[in-house]
Amino acid sequence: MSGATAVLYPSHTPSSYHRVVSPTLTIPTDPQISVPVGLLACQRDPLLRELATTVVNCVVSQPAAPPAGKKSKKSVIAPTLPQGPILHLILHDTVIFPEGGGQPTDTGVIIDSDGEPWEVLQCKRDGGHAVHYVNVSDSIDVDAAVAKFTPGTKVIATLDQAAFDRRYDHMSMHTSQHLLSALLETDLNLPTLSWSLTTYPSPCYVEILRGMTPEEITKIQERANRLVFEGRKVHIEVTELDSAEASSVPTLEDGRAAGKALPQDYTGGVKRVVVIDGVDRNPCCGTHMPTLHNLQLFILPHTEALSRSSTTTARLYFLCGPRLITYLTSTHSLLTSTASIMSCGAPLVPERVSQVIDDRKRAEKRVDALETELAGGIASGLVAELNANGADQLFKKGIHRTDDSSNPLAFLNAISLAFSNSLPPSASYLCVLSSSPSSSSSAVVLIIGSDEKLVKQAADLVKEKVGVKGGGKGNRWSGKFMGAWKKDVQEATVQGILGGIDA
Repeated sequence: MSGATAVLYPSHTPSSYHRVVSPTLTIPTDPQISVPVGLLACQRDPLLRELATTVVNCVVSQPAAPPAGKKSKKSVIAPTLPQGPILHLILHDTVIFPEGGGQPTDTGVIIDSDGEPWEVLQCKRDGGHAVHYVNVSDSIDVDAAVAKFTPGTKVIATLDQAAFDRRYDHMSMHTSQHLLSALLETDLNLPTLSWSLTTYPSPCYVEILRGMTPEEITKIQERANRLVFEGRKVHIEVTELDSAEASSVPTLEDGRAAGKALPQDYTGGVKRVVVIDGVDRNPCCGTHMPTLHNLQLFILPHTEALSRSSTTTARLYFLCGPRLITYLTSTHSLLTSTASIMSCGAPLVPERVSQVIDDRKRAEKRVDALETELAGGIASGLVAELNANGADQLFKKGIHRTDDSSNPLAFLNAISLAFSNSLPPSASYLCVLSSSPSSSSSAVVLIIGSDEKLVKQAADLVKEKVGVKGGGKGNRWSGKFMGAWKKDVQEATVQGILGGIDA
């Protein structure tokens, strides 16, 4: 994550960040009991990178093969699990966040009692437990790996720099989403239906009820950044989970859900509320920044409309933190590169690009006119040959051209159209028109005739003897040949095919 290195990380999490507001809720201290998801060290102190802890349980697992043909979403993809066995490791506590709350899994490292590092590929919630998916290299015996993590063994859970950069990006975008969603609802009465934390460095998005005007987007962005400049504090309030409250989801007037309920398999018994001072209170299990500092929000100035059966929604894309730095850096690089190509300063790029587009449109129009004129000339030559051939004779002709245009078949069609428009109804003809680029890496073929039986006969022979693949209907057939089109091979074969066909 190159952009993240330019971000000044906060040095520590304030002691007031994590607040257990229930007098009866405590964090387990017994090293043989796992701290439930909701009270994990990564959730109590999101800037903590290393934690000495104890193994509670370790089992071997064989990852299931992913479903065949399943398409990946734009959201963050978890690191791929190996085909071989992995360890499912439960610790007393951890700084490695398990996937949840719309936030992807952390990666990290477990250091065993001998000081050896073990890669954590994923961390997921199972009931109320954080389960670390630990990679076992091919050079290590599985039984020996399990022996390294017997219950009670002391280990260290860590986030290396790459893992912390990933976490920092995720929680920056997550906290910004809370801020953005709060302002959309309070200022514009636009509740967030869902959101997606996409793969770095793509913009994330919230899904809302309708599109927004540029003025509305500017208003929300300015309001958000005023709160960022003020450095509004963020803290977490934790209480016991009310089972009735856990299954409830706010709904809109049309019955659509705004947000999601807690997963039915969650057994941690903890409710976490993320509070942005004076702005928002929202249940969430993800990691969040302790302050809005460094989270300058940029909203892309457009929305993307979505239609699903009887409803229409829109996506609003946004960036902040490391992603915003990467976005600005790449955008500036693209702009300066384009300015260099256009031989102008950056402010003049839009004007120069518009000029190039206008020039290209005029050039394409001129090329079209010249191609139409050239096609007419070629067609006139064919008509003259047909007339010289005699009205009672089948006129047979093969023409090959070298054409480096992007659509050579269109030019062959223009020849065909001009030719057929110049013929009397009684004319009898069969023509094979072909074209290949100067590199001769492929060719297109067009067969036209006055009798569809002759066209089909010629097409069948061209497919069989030349290897052209295509199709057609009636008096026209077109196809494509892959490979070098040679005068003494393919072109000679076509001429032989025409020579062997009689009316």
